[in-house]
Amino acid sequence: MATGTRIEPLIQIDSSLAEPARPAASARKPKKKLVRRASPDRSQIVRHGFQLAFLLLNIWIGGEFYLRVRDFDAGVTPHFSRPAGVDGWLPISGLMNLKYWVLTGHVPSMHPAALFLLVAFLAIAFLLRKAFCSWLCPAGTISESLWRLGHKLLRRNIEFPRWLDVLLRGLKYLLLGFFVWAVAAMPAGEIRNFMHTPFGLIADVKLLNFFRYIGETGLIVIGVLVVGSFLVKNFWCRYLCPYGGLLGIVSFFSPAAIRRDPERCIDCAKCAKACPSRLPVDRVLVVHSVECTACMECVAVCPAEGALGISLAQLPGAKWRSRYLPAWAVALAVAVLFFGIVGYAKLSGHWQTDVPSAVYQQIVPNANQATHPMP
Repeated sequence: MATGTRIEPLIQIDSSLAEPARPAASARKPKKKLVRRASPDRSQIVRHGFQLAFLLLNIWIGGEFYLRVRDFDAGVTPHFSRPAGVDGWLPISGLMNLKYWVLTGHVPSMHPAALFLLVAFLAIAFLLRKAFCSWLCPAGTISESLWRLGHKLLRRNIEFPRWLDVLLRGLKYLLLGFFVWAVAAMPAGEIRNFMHTPFGLIADVKLLNFFRYIGETGLIVIGVLVVGSFLVKNFWCRYLCPYGGLLGIVSFFSPAAIRRDPERCIDCAKCAKACPSRLPVDRVLVVHSVECTACMECVAVCPAEGALGISLAQLPGAKWRSRYLPAWAVALAVAVLFFGIVGYAKLSGHWQTDVPSAVYQQIVPNANQATHPMP
């Protein structure tokens, strides 16, 4: 009897060390069945086509503008007219003109294209999130090409720790805040006077000359941006571009967003891995982040039919997947907004800067002497 008493607890101890029993099959989360997409996704082909077309457009505009300025420098009659699209590279002028237009109701005569291009990009951001950044922006296109090249050559891109990533993302909003503060402090009359100073008249030429006669400091800055974009996804756009920060704030109020249908989603997390902005697409139903550029890369890699897409605000009783926008619809909306607003500016006579060639002939060769008018 005594021996039996000692053996019993030993048996109990051995039983406690055994592998715990697996939960019943009914208690485990069932694996969802994959319903594969009926047709291949072509959103990235469409988007990359838009990027290439807009990049070539900007190269053409820049080349024509360069030849015009070179003729002025040489003292000869320019062979090319001024392409108003160059104003798209003057976002601060666009912001100043926007304030002037809102306060006075009059379209400014200096760099009016900067105003209408800014309005077009803000409209795109409001209706289709930051689609300008991933569909049209030439700087964004170059940045994306660099990080893709870096990933191809190095087999990876650098990802900063989450805390550092959030901290660095705040830099573009600090830059944006500085520019907004500077413009907000200027009354309408002061904006008009600034635009008619030699510096305001040839702000586009000053920008071109920065690259034509770039110095050592400028080369170092551009080199850092190129290397950073090669190693880190969207380095410039994600951390430093104040224009993207402004569009991101506007896009927060957009009715369009990437939406996930949990009934169709198989929880493979491919969407989150593909997102250039490192957003947790697989863990949310609606992507509300100001970092979303509507690039649709998450949609492109999703293997499940109707699990992920971009759509407008939900109507009562409607399913997200019943109203997903195809890539061609997003592309069409971007094109209609851009060309519609630009077309209106041209037809209404508010596209070209109204400055006689004789004035340019006098100021452009002396562009280095045209300094920023200090308050």
